[in-house]
Amino acid sequence: MGKITGFLEFDRKVESYAPVEERIKNYREFTLPMEEKDLKDQGARCMDCGIPFCHSGCPLGNLIPDFNDAVYRGKWEKASEILHSTNNFPEFTGRLCPAPCEEACVLGINEDPVSIENIEKNIVETAFKKGWIKAKPPAVRTGKKVAVIGSGPAGLAAAQQLNRAGHEVTVYERDEKPGGLLRYGIPDFKMEKHIIDRRLDVLKEEGIKFHCGVHIGKDIKADSLLDDFDALVLTGGATVRRNLPIEGAELKGVVQAMDFLGQNNRRVDGFKELGEEILATDKDVIVIGGGDTGSDCIGTSFRHGAKSVSNFEIMPMATTERPKDQPWPFWPMRLRTSSSHKEGAERFFSISTKKFIGDEKGNLKGLITSEVEWVKVPGQRPQLKEVEGTEKEWKCDLALLALGFTGSENTVAEQLGLEMDNRTNIKASEIDYKTNVPGVFVAGDQRRGQSLIVWAISEGRQAAYHVDKYLMGESALPLKGDGDLPRV
Repeated sequence: MGKITGFLEFDRKVESYAPVEERIKNYREFTLPMEEKDLKDQGARCMDCGIPFCHSGCPLGNLIPDFNDAVYRGKWEKASEILHSTNNFPEFTGRLCPAPCEEACVLGINEDPVSIENIEKNIVETAFKKGWIKAKPPAVRTGKKVAVIGSGPAGLAAAQQLNRAGHEVTVYERDEKPGGLLRYGIPDFKMEKHIIDRRLDVLKEEGIKFHCGVHIGKDIKADSLLDDFDALVLTGGATVRRNLPIEGAELKGVVQAMDFLGQNNRRVDGFKELGEEILATDKDVIVIGGGDTGSDCIGTSFRHGAKSVSNFEIMPMATTERPKDQPWPFWPMRLRTSSSHKEGAERFFSISTKKFIGDEKGNLKGLITSEVEWVKVPGQRPQLKEVEGTEKEWKCDLALLALGFTGSENTVAEQLGLEMDNRTNIKASEIDYKTNVPGVFVAGDQRRGQSLIVWAISEGRQAAYHVDKYLMGESALPLKGDGDLPRV
């Protein structure tokens, strides 16, 4: 694919960033676009590798060598058609996906991998700019009605696929606008919200109905939907936050990361009723948790004008190279440094927070940590051990808990009589996404637990096929690996 010798001629290149001092003044995206020639050169780096392991690395099964070749040859509209045949929302994944496809790239065995994610983003942005992405309502309606609960990437993907099959699709969202954590979790500097809105305009024009500000399980009983719809698809996500149950956790200034990020997104969107404001302005901020959510808190804190930002991670510092026990093409647990980290945060590894310290008014003023080590025990999981004599007190006005999620909320599951697993995920077949209640399906984080946007889209697409087959006896919707080929 691409130019046969391209990987020998061109080095990897990706979009660069605006300078830190400029980008932290606002919440706009700050990547600097590449020239078309550079993008074609990057497409040319895709090798004629025989077995494209990038396919298996991508949860969507994107036809990566095919769209890389189209970009190299300047056939951008064809590239868009190829990309959209497996991915409903490449503008989301092209900005937010950690790119497991690149870790599985054959060129990546001994060179820098093909810049697949960057190419993907530029394909879809070119397609929107040229007007190639248009609403495609189904030619025939089936008369079947489907309710999708949750409008994150899994819900939106399931809704679009089911609508394409001709069913009447209604999406219920408890927040003010659709998008789930794409809208109220991902900072605007990583993805501006007009990116979501332009795609929603297409979905609405195709005939999908959205009911926002409607909390299924509270405003409407979940089981009552079974009277009005032929099938339900639950895509509510894993939203139960992990707490830090230590002394002082109740102090004002100890805040869940998603409360901080969600409020800021609403602030940027112009919402006036925000409740008690959570701001990092002129504060010493400590972000506890080293994942993507922690990184988002860091970037947001700098844009608030924080005095200082530190990041704590309980795990040891990973290597920047692929660990020997995580060989290609598997996803490696290596050190990843985000654009937000590079804006000035100081990172600390193998550190555990033991206690929050407050003043006489109940405000957070500091915290106490100790260093930890992970002791390997044969036949057991590594055990956490505190290093004696390493206690340290830190000044802190705002502690942001970015500790991940423990599972999904279960009100809807209880009302529908659904079975849950021991991680509070809804039990469903890995083959057809069916729950124990006929006509009720589940996809995304609510089925598999906290995961990636690209997995959510994949789950939504897969579930839609099985919902369509349940309703009609067969389905022409594609499954992973089919591309745009019909499947019955």
